[in-house]
Amino acid sequence: MNVIVTGASSGVGYELTKKLIADERITKVLGIARREERLKELSEYVDSINRNGVFVPLAEDVSAISLESITAHVNRVDALVNNAGLLISKPFMDLTEEDFHAIYKVNVFAPATLIRMLKPMMGGEKPTHVVNIGSMGGFQGSSKFPGLSAYSSSKSAIAGLSECLAEEFKSDNIKVNCLAFGAVQTEMLEKAFPGFQAPLTSSQMASFVLDFTLNGHLYYNGKVLPVSSSTP
Repeated sequence: MNVIVTGASSGVGYELTKKLIADERITKVLGIARREERLKELSEYVDSINRNGVFVPLAEDVSAISLESITAHVNRVDALVNNAGLLISKPFMDLTEEDFHAIYKVNVFAPATLIRMLKPMMGGEKPTHVVNIGSMGGFQGSSKFPGLSAYSSSKSAIAGLSECLAEEFKSDNIKVNCLAFGAVQTEMLEKAFPGFQAPLTSSQMASFVLDFTLNGHLYYNGKVLPVSSSTP
């Protein structure tokens, strides 16, 4: 089973990649991230558990990754976790057009481009599960917080895209779901809510995402699912 994780160098993405590496059901894990030192840590972890060959670090910007970088290592994608994200916390009136473009580029356009690029390698006789990582900030009817209008609206967009693609890809055996994260103790949370102590660690959330990535498509398709036990 081949799995691709974006944003593999920090937070939930890092912990998820680590758990996938250790999972005997997984043949290849492609971790996409810009922080080479964290990808190197994951490669060292592979060596420590004797799972040589399972992990492929791709130290590239998710917004600019090429198809060739991926097809050099796998010719099929069984699961894609679009986890990479960007958060800029500013009052709405201080946000610039460049801020909005930067956030939407990472949180919406990059996942859409990657899905479009990889679609020929998905589905068919065996299902592919696309898991888009959203946020309770983008979940309709949830509490919203000052300074996060660009981030939260981008997460609303990825939620809507997930619902649309699930319908479009239904006959291709490609399942698409969106997990709307609540508070998880990550660098991003600290940036948005300094001093707030989340009820879940990155590793705890990663355990949930691991199981959902491998099994969630059996129960859900085109769903935006809140994964939250607190506000924020």
